[in-house]
Amino acid sequence: MPSTQRIVRLLARPLFAVALLCTLFAATRPVAAQQPYRVLDKWKLADSGFWDYLIVDSPAHRLYITRGDHVDVLDTQTGKQVGTIGNMHGTHGVALDTAGKLGFVSDGGGNAVVAFDRATLAIVAVIPAGTGPDGIIFEPATQTVWAFNGRSKDATVIDAATKKVVATIPLPGKPEFPQVDGKGTVFDNIEDKSEIVRLDAHTNKLTAEWPAGCESPSGLAIDASGNRLFTVCDGKKMAVVDSNTGKVLATPAIGDGPDAVGWSAAQQLAFASSGDGILSVVDAATPAYKTIESLPTLRGARTMAYDAGTDRIYLVTADFGPRPDPTPTNPRPRPTMIPGSFKVIVVGR
Repeated sequence: MPSTQRIVRLLARPLFAVALLCTLFAATRPVAAQQPYRVLDKWKLADSGFWDYLIVDSPAHRLYITRGDHVDVLDTQTGKQVGTIGNMHGTHGVALDTAGKLGFVSDGGGNAVVAFDRATLAIVAVIPAGTGPDGIIFEPATQTVWAFNGRSKDATVIDAATKKVVATIPLPGKPEFPQVDGKGTVFDNIEDKSEIVRLDAHTNKLTAEWPAGCESPSGLAIDASGNRLFTVCDGKKMAVVDSNTGKVLATPAIGDGPDAVGWSAAQQLAFASSGDGILSVVDAATPAYKTIESLPTLRGARTMAYDAGTDRIYLVTADFGPRPDPTPTNPRPRPTMIPGSFKVIVVGR
């Protein structure tokens, strides 16, 4: 019969193995992923005007923010404005090429895509698009720019080298924000149909149309290596969708009135910014897709950009006066923005 000490040793081995596995699993998660995000800084900009998308050029330490008839360009190391891209009509998004040379602005009010030199911020071409170009993205495998036109419900494809339109692709509804997998596949939310579409950049064809898994999808992010899409919707939901099959994997809870979503491959986290002033952080490292943090930012900070190089998030909002009374020509008027109150919120560890 085994001795008491031997029995204890035998029982302890499985427990030790379990403890060792737990320790090793914890070590594989980045230390930063176990720490909460917080508001680090707020930068004020003097110019007025509403805003839409923003994007980070991490290697150049620049942040581009569309502001109505112009684009503000900030230094992300200092928070200071370094320039402006002007003379447009109603800007929505900015796309950046992979060579670090050119940027492209969707000028929805001008029904055009405006190409600019990223070194000088000078406009180098104005390219006709569909009606109301909104979301825009650079597709690296084909070196093309994709502008998604909200009012004509189609996509304009532009050759970045020649700055000429090479295709116009009809869509099943009103497009919102696009994403690319880097290999020639483009995805986009169809807001009024609550769908996600998949397009082939090599053939300029629509190849799939899937339910988004939630209502009125707006922002979209991609985990290209993990074949997952993250979209944010009405009803305080984020939908996680398999980018190969369109299967909805999860619908974690987020803030109210979201508009943008970001993805951190290093941390395996998805971020959703919402109009109620909450930045939701979703753990995508496990199948539970648990919302692990709901960080208060500021009301109206519903759009954002994630900088993978610094693990920082940039959100924008402003202070507002009372909302004007509705009129027949403007049934849903925006409240008046208080001059000088526009700000960038910097979030990090």
